[in-house]
Amino acid sequence: MTQAWKRIIVIALDVLIAVYLVLAVTAFNRPDEKATVCSEVRIDIADAGGEGFLNPAEVKSLLERQQLYPLAQPMAFISTRSIEETLEKSPFVDNAECYKTQSGHVCINLRQRLPVLYIMAANGQRYYLDDHGEILPSTGLTSNLIVATGNISQKFACRVLAPIANLLREDKFWDSQVEQLNVLGDGTLELVPRVGDHVVYLGAPTDISQKLDRLRKFYKYGLSQAGWNRYERISMEFGNQIICKKRKLDKTKKMGS
Repeated sequence: MTQAWKRIIVIALDVLIAVYLVLAVTAFNRPDEKATVCSEVRIDIADAGGEGFLNPAEVKSLLERQQLYPLAQPMAFISTRSIEETLEKSPFVDNAECYKTQSGHVCINLRQRLPVLYIMAANGQRYYLDDHGEILPSTGLTSNLIVATGNISQKFACRVLAPIANLLREDKFWDSQVEQLNVLGDGTLELVPRVGDHVVYLGAPTDISQKLDRLRKFYKYGLSQAGWNRYERISMEFGNQIICKKRKLDKTKKMGS
């Protein structure tokens, strides 16, 4: 055997020994996944402080019912995909992500569907609309949402009322000021404010942003001087004018006048 071949064999053996040592050290330092159990479950829900219906306790209960709650389970047997698929079947979950850490933790990140409007239709239907204009089932939970009443079909709710509800929700003033939307038989809208004993007639559900801008100015420069309870009806139906109907004095006020 020549000197060159001997050198090649020595170098090859050195490389094999080095690779073996690296693999041995890595295997020694890496915990056996089968022997590691989940020591903590972290559940993070986006917009948990908003109007959503989910909380960590409900997520835990949902997984427990499906025998998928990972706490104290061997990490090797925990299926993050099964957890994600199960959570995403919930009508209140928009998206779910689940992953495991080397420290034995299972992390679950949820984005929930946020309700923006509660429908109480004249036909007896009760349900929520989320911020994507999709229907959420009625849970019986109380939530500080705008209520829509009157002659409302599901198609009208999703296509017409949902965008209006999002418009109101995104504006802090209107989000706190509007209490109810009422749909009349001809499809026109009434708005019931939280402050002020009057009804605002919006007319056809078009140009809502412009109508609200004019109403905001009227609140600021008109009602702030005339008084919030002076009118019983304010019409924003026409683009170039605001029509107000004064409140009738009750008998007690007439006698005292």
